[in-house]
Amino acid sequence: MAQVEATTERVIAADAETVFDALADYRETRGKLLPGQFSEYEVREGGDGEGTLVHWKLQATSKRVRDCLLEVTEPTDGRLVEKDRNSSMVTTWTVTPAGEGKSKAVVSTVWNGAGGIGGFFEKTFAPKGLGRIYDELLQNLATEVEK
Repeated sequence: MAQVEATTERVIAADAETVFDALADYRETRGKLLPGQFSEYEVREGGDGEGTLVHWKLQATSKRVRDCLLEVTEPTDGRLVEKDRNSSMVTTWTVTPAGEGKSKAVVSTVWNGAGGIGGFFEKTFAPKGLGRIYDELLQNLATEVEK
């Protein structure tokens, strides 16, 4: 199995604390940011950063739906880590200052891909597809916090 990684970033016209707080707010804000590929969003425990348990389904392609149950940790300031209990998938959100009143939000997802020819196609195409999904999510985040 090859490790597959998808990373997307965006500079947002809001301070890092505001951006991070919006991302960490699973109870109110995060669900509003999710593009149409996400469904069945539900906060099962917590709701604000560390200690949150959140569920959703991610339809990455017309045939591939991932049922995700994510445990959220905050290992360092400005970083959220979502570990999927149902797979090897780990998503890390990092928010850092990027100048006066701006921040940079980076989302990186890694997982153990399939082997063989299927794994080749997954490693080749999945990062681009997931990148488009996260680009839309980061655009929605920017719209939310730049109000």
